[in-house]
Amino acid sequence: MTQTKTTGLKQATMNILNGIGMGVIASLVPAAILGQLMKALLGVAPAFAQTVINITTFTQSLLAAMAGFCAAYLFQLNMVQMSSVAAAAMIGSGAVTFKNGLMTVAGTGDVINIGLTITVAIFLVKLIGKRLGSYTALLLPIIIVVGGGGIGLLLLPYVKTVTTLIGTIVMAFTKLQPLLMGVLIGMSFAAMIVSPLSAAGIAIAIGLTGVASGAANLGIAGAGYTLGIMSSSVNGMGTTLAHFIGTPKIQMANMLEKPKLFVPVLCASGLSGLLAAIVNLQGTPSSAGFGFSGLIGPLAAYAKMTPGWGSIILLTVLYVVYPVALGFFMRWLFIDRLHFVSAEDLRLDV
Repeated sequence: MTQTKTTGLKQATMNILNGIGMGVIASLVPAAILGQLMKALLGVAPAFAQTVINITTFTQSLLAAMAGFCAAYLFQLNMVQMSSVAAAAMIGSGAVTFKNGLMTVAGTGDVINIGLTITVAIFLVKLIGKRLGSYTALLLPIIIVVGGGGIGLLLLPYVKTVTTLIGTIVMAFTKLQPLLMGVLIGMSFAAMIVSPLSAAGIAIAIGLTGVASGAANLGIAGAGYTLGIMSSSVNGMGTTLAHFIGTPKIQMANMLEKPKLFVPVLCASGLSGLLAAIVNLQGTPSSAGFGFSGLIGPLAAYAKMTPGWGSIILLTVLYVVYPVALGFFMRWLFIDRLHFVSAEDLRLDV
């Protein structure tokens, strides 16, 4: 009986994590791929480009709803239940705020709190079951949206204190010797990008800039390329590219289920952060948490460099040549040579 309960709890946890991962793909990848391209087209086709930017920006704010719907689907809930869980997740995410009678939707919300709200909402759905009988369609959405979403809102301030504490720890790394700082910052942000934490949110909250921002950005890029290349034999080309063109957070469920996967990721991100410190790669608080995604990191770094082909070549080496070589080396070392992990550990059912 105990083993059955443990297995059931593990499967439930994986359903929620996988749901969040799929929600991340659906909500964040469009903006990651089209964002900078549309900004470049603003001078050519402003109406079209701005419309696409508005659409993809809004889509990012639907992360919670998409994650809630995907998680509910994995629990094999019906349509009313899935919709209610999605709405509760959106309310508890923090992406929606109400002030002076106006509703504002901005950002993706707190991913940790999204997960907690989805957990509460699905627990309530399972608890209610068929007890409401013919009144289910009327009463269940009210209970789940108000109850689950309301509990999520109550938890949000406490969850944010965890994010603040982590930000304080990361900020302490910036006071260290530059090379050591680069390694620790790169590893820290790589760990955050494949966890429920918001790397971008923490970077903005603590005002991470300069070389520290560059190290965080290149660390995330190193993690994304490594995960994509290590998993390329079991995932399709599109999914492989999504690890660094989109976000490595799509591997969150696999990473948390198999913590040993953090070893090659942290090795790659530490070496990437070290390189960023060596070449004095710069960044901004807004670019630190994105890696190669949407070319946000490379473009922010280029803005702080001397314009010209020399800077473009250097950024190509830093954001493409080096991380690709590093990814293949990590695959050779940890999969082919040491058999420490396997590509199957990183399979995604997209």
